[in-house]
Amino acid sequence: MIEIIRDTFSHWALYVGNGYVLHLTTDGDSSTAVTSAIGTRIGLSATGNAIVRKQRLSEVALHGKWLVDNYLDEMCKPKSQDVILDEAELLVDQEIPYDLLTNNCEHLITNLRYGKPESRQVQKYQDGVILLLGCWVLFSF
Repeated sequence: MIEIIRDTFSHWALYVGNGYVLHLTTDGDSSTAVTSAIGTRIGLSATGNAIVRKQRLSEVALHGKWLVDNYLDEMCKPKSQDVILDEAELLVDQEIPYDLLTNNCEHLITNLRYGKPESRQVQKYQDGVILLLGCWVLFSF
Protein backbone atom coordinates (compact mmCIF):
# COMPACT_ATOMS: atom_id res chain seq x y z
CA MET A 1 0.00 0.00 0.00
CA ILE A 2 1.30 3.43 -0.94
CA GLU A 3 0.41 6.41 1.23
CA ILE A 4 0.66 9.66 -0.72
CA ILE A 5 0.93 12.59 1.64
CA ARG A 6 -1.48 15.42 0.79
CA ASP A 7 -2.59 18.58 2.59
CA THR A 8 -5.64 17.41 4.53
CA PHE A 9 -5.78 13.67 4.04
CA SER A 10 -3.40 11.12 2.62
CA HIS A 11 -4.32 9.53 -0.68
CA TRP A 12 -3.90 5.75 -0.90
CA ALA A 13 -2.84 3.60 -3.83
CA LEU A 14 -1.85 -0.01 -4.42
CA TYR A 15 1.45 -0.69 -6.16
CA VAL A 16 0.79 -3.11 -9.03
CA GLY A 17 4.26 -3.21 -10.61
CA ASN A 18 6.42 -1.49 -13.22
CA GLY A 19 5.92 1.92 -11.62
CA TYR A 20 2.11 1.72 -11.72
CA VAL A 21 -0.43 2.04 -8.94
CA LEU A 22 -4.15 1.47 -8.70
CA HIS A 23 -6.08 4.26 -6.98
CA LEU A 24 -9.47 5.90 -6.69
CA THR A 25 -10.11 9.23 -8.42
CA THR A 26 -12.98 11.40 -9.57
CA ASP A 27 -11.71 11.23 -13.14
CA GLY A 28 -8.55 10.31 -15.02
CA ASP A 29 -6.65 13.27 -13.59
CA SER A 30 -4.53 12.33 -10.59
CA SER A 31 -4.76 15.89 -9.28
CA THR A 32 -8.39 15.18 -8.39
CA ALA A 33 -7.64 12.25 -6.11
CA VAL A 34 -10.76 12.04 -4.00
CA THR A 35 -9.26 12.14 -0.53
CA SER A 36 -6.40 14.49 -1.22
CA ALA A 37 -8.08 17.62 0.08
CA ILE A 38 -11.66 17.89 1.25
CA GLY A 39 -13.71 20.37 -0.72
CA THR A 40 -11.15 21.48 -3.25
CA ARG A 41 -10.56 18.18 -4.99
CA ILE A 42 -13.82 16.33 -4.49
CA GLY A 43 -16.09 19.07 -5.71
CA LEU A 44 -17.27 20.01 -2.20
CA SER A 45 -18.90 16.61 -1.86
CA ALA A 46 -17.99 13.77 0.44
CA THR A 47 -20.11 11.27 -1.49
CA GLY A 48 -20.72 10.32 -5.11
CA ASN A 49 -18.98 8.08 -7.59
CA ALA A 50 -15.31 7.58 -8.26
CA ILE A 51 -13.29 5.66 -10.81
CA VAL A 52 -10.57 3.12 -10.13
CA ARG A 53 -7.56 4.04 -12.26
CA LYS A 54 -4.20 2.49 -13.02
CA GLN A 55 -1.58 5.21 -13.42
CA ARG A 56 2.11 5.81 -12.90
CA LEU A 57 2.95 6.49 -9.26
CA SER A 58 4.83 9.63 -10.33
CA GLU A 59 1.63 11.01 -11.92
CA VAL A 60 -0.53 10.24 -8.91
CA ALA A 61 1.97 11.51 -6.34
CA LEU A 62 2.46 14.75 -8.28
CA HIS A 63 6.10 14.88 -7.19
CA GLY A 64 4.98 14.88 -3.55
CA LYS A 65 6.00 12.64 -0.69
CA TRP A 66 4.87 9.03 -0.60
CA LEU A 67 5.76 5.94 1.38
CA VAL A 68 5.03 2.23 1.57
CA ASP A 69 2.70 1.73 4.54
CA ASN A 70 1.22 -1.73 5.02
CA TYR A 71 0.08 -0.68 8.47
CA LEU A 72 -2.36 -3.56 9.02
CA ASP A 73 0.16 -6.35 8.33
CA GLU A 74 0.65 -7.04 12.04
CA MET A 75 -3.11 -7.34 12.67
CA CYS A 76 -4.39 -8.84 9.42
CA LYS A 77 -2.93 -11.40 7.08
CA PRO A 78 -2.56 -9.96 3.58
CA LYS A 79 -4.00 -11.87 0.65
CA SER A 80 -1.49 -13.48 -1.69
CA GLN A 81 0.12 -11.13 -4.18
CA ASP A 82 -1.49 -12.98 -7.11
CA VAL A 83 -4.98 -12.65 -5.61
CA ILE A 84 -4.47 -8.96 -4.82
CA LEU A 85 -3.24 -8.19 -8.34
CA ASP A 86 -6.01 -10.24 -10.00
CA GLU A 87 -8.70 -8.47 -7.98
CA ALA A 88 -7.10 -5.09 -8.61
CA GLU A 89 -6.94 -5.65 -12.36
CA LEU A 90 -10.69 -6.39 -12.43
CA LEU A 91 -11.40 -2.98 -10.91
CA VAL A 92 -9.43 -0.85 -13.38
CA ASP A 93 -11.69 1.77 -15.02
CA GLN A 94 -14.68 0.68 -12.93
CA GLU A 95 -16.92 3.33 -11.41
CA ILE A 96 -17.72 2.65 -7.77
CA PRO A 97 -19.66 4.47 -5.05
CA TYR A 98 -17.55 6.88 -3.02
CA ASP A 99 -18.12 8.06 0.53
CA LEU A 100 -15.44 9.92 2.45
CA LEU A 101 -16.26 8.16 5.73
CA THR A 102 -17.20 4.63 4.60
CA ASN A 103 -15.85 3.96 1.11
CA ASN A 104 -12.80 6.09 0.29
CA CYS A 105 -9.48 5.30 -1.39
CA GLU A 106 -7.98 3.89 1.83
CA HIS A 107 -10.98 1.58 2.29
CA LEU A 108 -10.52 0.33 -1.29
CA ILE A 109 -6.81 -0.36 -0.90
CA THR A 110 -7.06 -2.07 2.50
CA ASN A 111 -9.92 -4.18 1.19
CA LEU A 112 -7.81 -5.28 -1.77
CA ARG A 113 -4.81 -6.14 0.42
CA TYR A 114 -6.54 -7.62 3.47
CA GLY A 115 -10.14 -8.31 2.46
CA LYS A 116 -11.16 -5.78 5.10
CA PRO A 117 -12.03 -2.14 4.31
CA GLU A 118 -10.36 0.07 6.93
CA SER A 119 -9.44 3.73 7.11
CA ARG A 120 -7.02 4.81 9.80
CA GLN A 121 -7.47 8.47 8.92
CA VAL A 122 -11.27 8.29 9.18
CA GLN A 123 -10.91 6.55 12.55
CA LYS A 124 -8.59 9.33 13.77
CA TYR A 125 -11.09 11.93 12.57
CA GLN A 126 -13.98 10.18 14.33
CA ASP A 127 -11.93 9.83 17.52
CA GLY A 128 -11.19 13.57 17.42
CA VAL A 129 -14.87 14.45 17.00
CA ILE A 130 -15.82 12.20 19.92
CA LEU A 131 -13.13 13.81 22.08
CA LEU A 132 -14.35 17.31 21.20
CA LEU A 133 -17.95 16.37 21.95
CA GLY A 134 -16.90 14.81 25.25
CA CYS A 135 -15.03 17.98 26.26
CA TRP A 136 -17.99 20.13 25.25
CA VAL A 137 -20.38 18.04 27.37
CA LEU A 138 -17.97 17.92 30.31
CA PHE A 139 -17.27 21.64 30.39
CA SER A 140 -20.67 23.00 29.40
CA PHE A 141 -22.48 21.96 32.59
